Amino acid sequence: MDVQSREVRITVQGLTLGMYVSRLDRPWLETAFLMQGLKITSEDEIAMLQRVCNHVWVDVVLGTSPNPRFIAFPEPAGVRQNRAAAEVDALRATTWARQIDVQDELRQAEAVHASLEASIDEVMNDLHNGKRLDLERLKEGVESMIDSILRNPTAFVWLKEMKRRDNYAYQHAMGCAIWAATFGRHLGLERAELQLLALGGLLCDVGKTRLSTELLNKRTPLTREEVELVHQHVQHGLEIVDSTPGLSPKIREIVATHHERHDGSGYPWRLQGSEIPIFGRIMGIVDSYDAMTCVRPYAPSRSPHQAVNELYQQRGTLFQAELVEQFIQNCGIYPTGSLVELSNGQVAVVTDVHSLKRLRPRVMLLLDADKTPLKQFRMLDLGEVDQDDAGHPLSVKNGLPTGAYGIDPVELFLH
Repeated sequence: MDVQSREVRITVQGLTLGMYVSRLDRPWLETAFLMQGLKITSEDEIAMLQRVCNHVWVDVVLGTSPNPRFIAFPEPAGVRQNRAAAEVDALRATTWARQIDVQDELRQAEAVHASLEASIDEVMNDLHNGKRLDLERLKEGVESMIDSILRNPTAFVWLKEMKRRDNYAYQHAMGCAIWAATFGRHLGLERAELQLLALGGLLCDVGKTRLSTELLNKRTPLTREEVELVHQHVQHGLEIVDSTPGLSPKIREIVATHHERHDGSGYPWRLQGSEIPIFGRIMGIVDSYDAMTCVRPYAPSRSPHQAVNELYQQRGTLFQAELVEQFIQNCGIYPTGSLVELSNGQVAVVTDVHSLKRLRPRVMLLLDADKTPLKQFRMLDLGEVDQDDAGHPLSVKNGLPTGAYGIDPVELFLH
């Protein structure tokens, strides 16, 4: 009998002495219990569990079996889906309108991006050297970033794509912060919540500063022992967060649960569905998307279009379907920074995504139909133009991998 088949989910009112509690409906680190897994030996332990949990899982082999009337049967799929969809809808507290054109915002966003990047470098280096987390330094950069994203969310995403770096840790921290804030903006979160999400994005993998550089930069497949070491970055991150005064419990939630997965296949607690706090669910999608599109030592990067397709395939399994669909609405089928081939053979980079015309983004034309670089890059809004210069219907034919035809995003930005 495997572990999961001998576990029974019960309401905490059914706890009795002698039971072995194998899982909770929340991370163990959010409770007073030091170890995962508990053989109940006192009424105090029952009372403590009843204060912090609604239900738990008990192992009927390692401890006393529960009274059947306290068994918590899973919700019917339809009820569970309706509740999950309602939870996402309830996030919307406001609607943010674009205040400025992306080209105008780029001029302001570039300075903010550079400042935040410098802050991340400094804070990460401090942590590598055993110093404390400089929370105020990060907060200043996040505030300015959110100002920019609220004015126009595309500018920061565009800068991220155009200014890719080889250092995965810094690139990924910046990317998670940007995508978390832009996704939160799309969901209609209030400004204070956007700040929490962005800080959570910066810090979700902060525990990796305590892992060896050799392990993080390894280019060959990890051994089972090395995978376990990497998984420990969640615990290391919680230790850093817990030693930093002034951090919201929401950020701790994000650090603790951003690797949990909707179907229970994540780590470290194998939470599933609504057991994962909603900010943890949001960050799981953001973290995965950005990791797929980053330059990593151990895996080739995917194009933004490929990463979106992969998330779509994982909806309802690794990630909550409603949140995946909202994320794709936010970034588009062809996200900002994607290379695309048009129906007439020209190659372009997506510079902006229309909220109502996701398949017809604004693009910058780079290569002619014969794949020859254009002498002058040209902006084209497919939301307004539906024919090419020859009068033929014009649309996006397909997405292209990053670096297709030797196109370098940095060169694009400098052009």
